[in-house]
Amino acid sequence: MPEIPSRRGLLLGTAALGAGAFLTACTSNEPKEAAGSTDNQAAAADDKPGKKVTIGFAGPQADHGWLNAINVNARERAKKYSDVTLDITEGSNDTAAQIGQIDTLINKKVDVLVILPADGKAMTQAGLKAMRAGIPVVNLDRVFASPQAYRCWVGGDNYGMGLNAGHYIGELLKDKKNAKVVELSGPDNLELTKQRTQGFDDALKNYPNIKKVARQQAEFTVETGQAKMAQILQAQKSFDAMWNHDDDQGVGALRAIDQAGRDDFVMVGGAGALSAMEAIQSDNSVLKATVLYPPTMAASAIDLARALGQGKGVSGLAEHEIPTSLTLYSAVVTKDNVKEYLPTGFK
Repeated sequence: MPEIPSRRGLLLGTAALGAGAFLTACTSNEPKEAAGSTDNQAAAADDKPGKKVTIGFAGPQADHGWLNAINVNARERAKKYSDVTLDITEGSNDTAAQIGQIDTLINKKVDVLVILPADGKAMTQAGLKAMRAGIPVVNLDRVFASPQAYRCWVGGDNYGMGLNAGHYIGELLKDKKNAKVVELSGPDNLELTKQRTQGFDDALKNYPNIKKVARQQAEFTVETGQAKMAQILQAQKSFDAMWNHDDDQGVGALRAIDQAGRDDFVMVGGAGALSAMEAIQSDNSVLKATVLYPPTMAASAIDLARALGQGKGVSGLAEHEIPTSLTLYSAVVTKDNVKEYLPTGFK
C-alpha cells in the first residue's frame, strides 16, 4: 500500500469525492485578484464541456489490487469528460523509469500532470521539473519531499484508518471485561504502517478494558497474510477482535482462520477491497468491517487536474484557489452501509 503523510489537509468523505466535479481549481498559486467581497466567486468547474485539457498521468506498476484500482479510477473519470484527453503511462516501480516517463509527458507539453510516485522523496525533482516548466502537478498519495514540487496533494489518511478501526473495535468491546485484540499490520519499514498502528493504539487508549495481546507484520500479500495470521492463531487461543491493515493480505488471513476453524472474534479489514465488502455483506465470516483507503482519490485527482487546466474555481468555497492538500476520510464500512460503498470496492 502507498506511503503518504499523516493527517494532512482538508478532510473529505468518499461520497463527496465521487459526486461529480466537486474538486476544482485555478492554475496559479497567486490569487487572480486582490482580496475583496466573498460574493465575487471564481467560475466553478462543472460537467459541461469547456476548454480542452490534456492530462498526463504517471503512476507506479499496478501490482496490488489498490494500485490497479487507482489506474481504473483515473481512466473512468477521464472518460466522463469530453474535454479531457488522458495520456497515461504504463506504470513502473523503477524510479528511473518513472522519471523518464514524466520527462516524456513534460516534453509533450501536457496541460497538467497527475503523479503517484513510486517513491515520493526520490522523485521530488521530477515534480519540481514539471512545475518549473509551467505544468501544474497534482501529487497523488505518496507525497513529494517539497511542497514546491506540486500544486495540490490529494491522498488518504493512514493514521485515520488506525484511529477509526480502533474506535470501531473499542465501541464493540467497551462493555467486555479484559477484552483482547490482535493486529495484523503491513511492513514495519513503511511509514504508513507506523501511522496505522499509531492511530489504532491511540484509539484503544480510550478503552482501558481492552489490551492488545499480539501483533504480526505481513507484506500486503495473500501468502504473508495467511502465514502471519496462522502464527497469531496458534499463539493466541482466544481473543475478541483483530484489525488487519490490508484487505489483500486479509484474503490470506481469512484462509488461515477458516483452516483453524476459528469464529470466536470479530475481524476488521483495511483499504476497501470488493471481496471484503462482499464478505461483510454476506455476513458469513468473522470479517464484519473494513476501513477505507479509497482509490477514488485518483478520480478526484482527475477532477482537480481538469479544473487546473481550465482555470476554474471551487464551487462552495469563498477562496479563488483550492487548498494545497486534500485528505480523504477513512470511513468504516459495515453491513449497515456496505451497499453505499460497494461501487468503490476494488478487485
